[in-house]
Amino acid sequence: MRQPVGKLLLFGATGDLAQRMLLPSLYGLHADGLLPEGLTITGTARHEHDDAGYRAFAKAALDEHLPADRQDEAAIAGFLDRLHYHPMDASQIEGFKGLADKLGDVSGGLAIFLSTAPWLFGPTIKGLESAGLAGPNVRIGLEKPLGNDLQSSREINDVVALGFPEERTFRLDHYLGKETVQNILALRFGNAMFEPIWNARGIDHVQITVSETVGLEGRAGYYDDIGALRDMVQNHMLQLLALIAMEPPARFDGTAIRDEKVKVLRSLRPIGANEVQSETVIGQYRDGAVKGEIVRGYVEELEKPSNTETFVAVKAHVDSWRWQGVPFYLRTGKRLAERHSEISIQFKPVPHSIFAERGGMLQPNTLVIRLQPEEYIRLLVMAKEPGLDRDGIRLREVPLDLSLTAAFAGTRRRIAYERLLLDLIEGDPTLFVRRDEVEAQWEWIDGIRAGWDANDMKPKPYPSGSWGPSASVALTERDGVTWNE
Repeated sequence: MRQPVGKLLLFGATGDLAQRMLLPSLYGLHADGLLPEGLTITGTARHEHDDAGYRAFAKAALDEHLPADRQDEAAIAGFLDRLHYHPMDASQIEGFKGLADKLGDVSGGLAIFLSTAPWLFGPTIKGLESAGLAGPNVRIGLEKPLGNDLQSSREINDVVALGFPEERTFRLDHYLGKETVQNILALRFGNAMFEPIWNARGIDHVQITVSETVGLEGRAGYYDDIGALRDMVQNHMLQLLALIAMEPPARFDGTAIRDEKVKVLRSLRPIGANEVQSETVIGQYRDGAVKGEIVRGYVEELEKPSNTETFVAVKAHVDSWRWQGVPFYLRTGKRLAERHSEISIQFKPVPHSIFAERGGMLQPNTLVIRLQPEEYIRLLVMAKEPGLDRDGIRLREVPLDLSLTAAFAGTRRRIAYERLLLDLIEGDPTLFVRRDEVEAQWEWIDGIRAGWDANDMKPKPYPSGSWGPSASVALTERDGVTWNE
């Protein structure tokens, strides 16, 4: 049962995420009348601001990051009135008493969002407990990823669990807040036509691609310690795979949906030392051209030698009755030819073509779910070309498009954080990630990384502006599959 809180506390309230996403998202909810009446938002960080100073800071962030058609001066003024600020070093337990005094009475419920480095989680949890801010009416939201392997993830989760049991812990993966990601559930379980063929009898293979054109973009210190596998595959792509591969849940609620997702993640076939060389490809971008602009290679940007992978492709399997024998190809990288995130599901061909003798060539149907930059669902089907067919019938692949932008033109496209912050405030855990999901993901990822180490695998160079190392093409073409580009 949802139970909205009366107060929201943001740690890291002056950081980049707060400026680009959190403050604009909270403003959007306020402007649309979706925040609880009387909800106050208190920010805290090391920067020295009073309430008025932080409101000016937030106003500048909204001016920069809100689209012009959303900048309503009256709504902005009303939103700024909700904001308060308390300067504090979260690593020092002494400062939490002042934070509790600033918040005042939290008997109406408190939601906390930590947008801080994970090493601060421990001191923060202890500080919250010491100040009486970890009681049964307090819930906490954590920005993924949590840790960099299974052991460190468990350590972080153990620390969080000291103050907040699982039912009051909300692990946020912003991909799960995207409308198109949620439409995967609507597509699968709201339409009778897909479920009978959503299995190994009807689907040949699945591709999931998250490609970026950017390089390090100021994340050098973080990214070189993490790499593409832990940054994108563990953090986002395995969640997409779980939504595609999960069994139908009994109902739409946080327990049922997350129970089915974790079954998928635990069914992932391990990729160890004997499999990594044939089932994975890693790469690192070198200099090249992206959208006509000359860019430097990874080590030149980093300004030191590195074996960190900026590209990874994986052939995964879900060992279950539904998916036995169906490969899931995952691919992600930086400095690639295009920026997009999409899921491509290729169905098996018809068992017999009645058009073959007359020259009609059939292509298997493909369902493409595009997450960004556009949002659409496209089903590629075979159709007859117009004509009298004197030389044989001609078939052509044509798209049946559902453009979410066009279909819901009168509905504002929301930032993913809007939904997730509102769900945190209201206490709905459905789109958040449970601890057993995170640990199942890390167990699979750690096996791959151990296999790389055992085989001394180094990333293959690929030119910026390409689609990654040529070995990633071979990964799929060995199975007669071509990446959907």
